[in-house]
Amino acid sequence: MENLVGQGLEDRGGWRSRETAFAFAEYAEAVARALADRVPFFATLNEPWCSAFLGHWTGEHAPGLRNLEAALRAAHHLLLGHGLAVEALRAAGTKRVGIVLNFAPVYGEDPEAVEVADRYHNRYFLDPILGRGYPESPFQDPPPVPILSRDLELVARPLDFLGVNYYAPVPGATRTGPLPVRYLPPEGPVTAMGWEVYPEGLYHLLKRLGREVPWPLYITENGAAYPDLWTGEAVVEDPERVAYLEAHVEAALRAREEGVDLRGYFVWSLMDNFEWAFGYTRRFGLYYVDFPSQRRIPKRSALWYRERIARAQTGGSAR
Repeated sequence: MENLVGQGLEDRGGWRSRETAFAFAEYAEAVARALADRVPFFATLNEPWCSAFLGHWTGEHAPGLRNLEAALRAAHHLLLGHGLAVEALRAAGTKRVGIVLNFAPVYGEDPEAVEVADRYHNRYFLDPILGRGYPESPFQDPPPVPILSRDLELVARPLDFLGVNYYAPVPGATRTGPLPVRYLPPEGPVTAMGWEVYPEGLYHLLKRLGREVPWPLYITENGAAYPDLWTGEAVVEDPERVAYLEAHVEAALRAREEGVDLRGYFVWSLMDNFEWAFGYTRRFGLYYVDFPSQRRIPKRSALWYRERIARAQTGGSAR
């Protein structure tokens, strides 16, 4: 039923249509009225940057379009839907309302290229929800997007938290290309996704958000895909993931100790699952899933994470 409803909206323009923002708010209200007494946190959207740009400009995600105007319209209507949903969720009695954005700190030797890439990867959604409006467009000759007078006021509704998804930085931004920037290959170790392993990026990101965002922060996704292999043992060894998580947890704790209002950390993900355009070929889970049998086998990272949580809960060193 949900797929039929979603396809019906897509047939009428999907997120490229303003209508979808209002339909989304109705959906949010219905969900909240059913669950608000049991669910303490509601996030309106998860990674709208991906829905807008990977879905409508690069074509990697559904609906698989490659059209900048479509992407910019989708981005605005996603943000509008967020603002309308915040109002609907609060009216339905939810306790805490926020949004989850994916961030990628940008590094490079060309300050202008870094600034343009930052507008694209980070500020395009962050600035409007903070009440700053859209940043100067990172695109060359962007097509116009209809924005009505009250839209940005709705988008900037006060929130109770910001969810932060971080996996990797954007390395080596340089000028030229469609943004107009291009990126150099990562210099350090990478995950199975080809993403650079750089925990300092999480620290830098949290420090920045701590200065700019007036709401508590939660790391809602952080993790790594590696080519895990199960050969029948009781525990799947994944030392690279253990090292990744340990370093990123330490980076997050360092930012919190330095005053960032960070309230929580969540690993992506509990178990291996369907990873968007990569299907079942990328494994992010703390538990290995043997997909033919659906058996779940703990990885060493799951045992490490369990011990790390237990140590924190029993009053052990936060570090």
